[in-house]
Amino acid sequence: MRIDIVTCQPELLTSPFAYSIVKRAQDKGLAELHVHDLRRYAINKHGQIDDYVFGGGAGMVLRVEPIAACFDELLSQRSYDAIIYLTPDGETLRQPLVNRLSLGTNLLLLCGHYKGVDERIRQTYITHEISVGDYVLSGGELGAAVLVDAVVRLLPGVLGNEESALSDSFQDNLLAPPVYTRPAEWRGHMVPDILLSGNTPRVEEWRHEQALARTQQRRPDLLS
Repeated sequence: MRIDIVTCQPELLTSPFAYSIVKRAQDKGLAELHVHDLRRYAINKHGQIDDYVFGGGAGMVLRVEPIAACFDELLSQRSYDAIIYLTPDGETLRQPLVNRLSLGTNLLLLCGHYKGVDERIRQTYITHEISVGDYVLSGGELGAAVLVDAVVRLLPGVLGNEESALSDSFQDNLLAPPVYTRPAEWRGHMVPDILLSGNTPRVEEWRHEQALARTQQRRPDLLS
């Protein structure tokens, strides 16, 4: 999978993509990440990419021309399964959407900044508008990092055990059950006997019961 990310703050994406699972996916050739600095497409020698809001009001807006120039260049080289704008008023990112995006070949992400982007960009290019939560960040870069991490870890061959992703929270609309490791006893707290029994069918039944109970307690909205 190839993921292109357009941003005016490329430095913010250096660390998230340089470690752990996303780095491993790149090293294996399973994911190809390209970060494009929007200031390369500035409208003047001063590096201008934003302007004041028509109609007045506080804040700046990313201009049409730099984004369009960058998008047109990328679109001339390949087609994209999704062109995504990271924005607080987009669809909330949930696992089913991540699953669908992971089946694509090419994704293009646009990171919002300041008060956002000129609405004409959204109307002309964007196919998906996605929010990582009901809060406002300084820009879309951290949201893009979250989206990339969630998608890349689902690509075949990225995780050492592919069943690990299938048992994650939200994959079956349930939160994950509690997990334990050695030692079996710690400060008087014991690992549930069923997990030490070796009875795999009963263990799986217990895990499902625990997942259901935890979801009912913490996220009953998922069960509806």
